[in-house]
Amino acid sequence: MGENGITARLGVVVPKRLVKAAVLRNLIKRLGREQFRLLRPQLPARDLVLRLNSKLQPFDRKAVAAEIAKLLLKLTAPAR
Repeated sequence: MGENGITARLGVVVPKRLVKAAVLRNLIKRLGREQFRLLRPQLPARDLVLRLNSKLQPFDRKAVAAEIAKLLLKLTAPAR
């Protein structure tokens, strides 16, 4: 936990127009929440929104999870 018990919070958006199947939309959301849970102690105390903005072709669970983790870890990098 950060100062005063404040930690990072996450919102996840996976538009239906990009991923038609509800099963895949829910899987992407679960992968995002899981990566966030694993990296939460390293993240700054901010509200974050994870939003899919392009279609995933082809869909690969490990690649999606790795990309989400990479994006979240960018938040911990020192500013240039």
